[in-house]
Amino acid sequence: MARPQMLKLPEVLAEIKMSRAAFYRMRARGKAPRIRKLPNGQVRVSRADLDAWWESCEETAI
Repeated sequence: MARPQMLKLPEVLAEIKMSRAAFYRMRARGKAPRIRKLPNGQVRVSRADLDAWWESCEETAI
C-alpha cells in the first residue's frame, strides 16, 4: 500500500500562489487545508487534503 504524498508548506504555497502570511490567516479562520505538524515542528499537507480543499473552494465560488 502506497503512503499518501505529503507536501512541504513551500510546495503548497507555490501551488496555490499564496504567501505564508495569507495561508496562516486563512488557517486561523479555519479556511485553509488541514496541516500536519511533525515532531520536529515542520508542517506537511497531504495531497488528498489539498485536492479536497481546492474542490471545496471551487464549489464555494459557483
